[in-house]
Amino acid sequence: MFKWLKEKISGYIINYIHKPVWKYETFSVTSPKILENHLKPGDVLLIEGNQRISSIIKFLTQSTWSHATLYIGDSLLTKTKNGEALCLIEAEADGGVKAVPLSKYKQFNTRICRPKNLNADEINQVTIFAINSIGHQYDMKNIIDLVRYLFPYPPVPIFMRRRMLALGSGDPTRAICSTLIAQAFQSINYPILPHITKECVDNGTARYLEKEIYHIRHYSLFTPRDFDLSPYFSVVKPTIEEGFNHKSITWGSTEKEEGQANIT
Repeated sequence: MFKWLKEKISGYIINYIHKPVWKYETFSVTSPKILENHLKPGDVLLIEGNQRISSIIKFLTQSTWSHATLYIGDSLLTKTKNGEALCLIEAEADGGVKAVPLSKYKQFNTRICRPKNLNADEINQVTIFAINSIGHQYDMKNIIDLVRYLFPYPPVPIFMRRRMLALGSGDPTRAICSTLIAQAFQSINYPILPHITKECVDNGTARYLEKEIYHIRHYSLFTPRDFDLSPYFSVVKPTIEEGFNHKSITWGSTEKEEGQANIT
């Protein structure tokens, strides 16, 4: 009985936090075709979502990005009914880890983050890790983990916000969007935002030479914005890659000029 009640309440909360909010403005949407032309397997595609949970994640992380997906190219042979390739791997509460087409996010602001200096074998390992995770459940340890998302602007101190987003039972068959991608890159020891400490080393000549030691952060602590902030991922802007030329823009009247025209 208690299990049934817990599932009922969890289902209600999940449905509530995944409903779109009425205020959402797209500033610079890149078409799926242009995105596809410049995405490469292993790229992380960040999305500015429009759901209630998106607003909460953006508030807690103080970032534009509320969702992260991994681009796998044509690694999967399955397609949608419309013939679209399932080229993105993501984890969501209403379906777990799954593959989706690029067109799912055609109406959203996005950003491409590309890991640097990975060879073909390493990229293949990252994508295979994500593909093998398809079907895993979304990481919701208990109702308490869900309840924290019912408050759009929870009164949480800044130093505790990242911890608040760290859900988890520690079960590797469960994942949230950033957790899944972080695990995929950690499987090849690729850094995202590692914790770095310094140790003094005596090598005979420089007695107090400092050596940087990298420590892997727990995958549950990563958020979508970490891939944007990471110094090991480059930001790819398709419009610039397409050969942007500001001289070819046809400008209309500004809002100020339109306002003056209406007055006169």
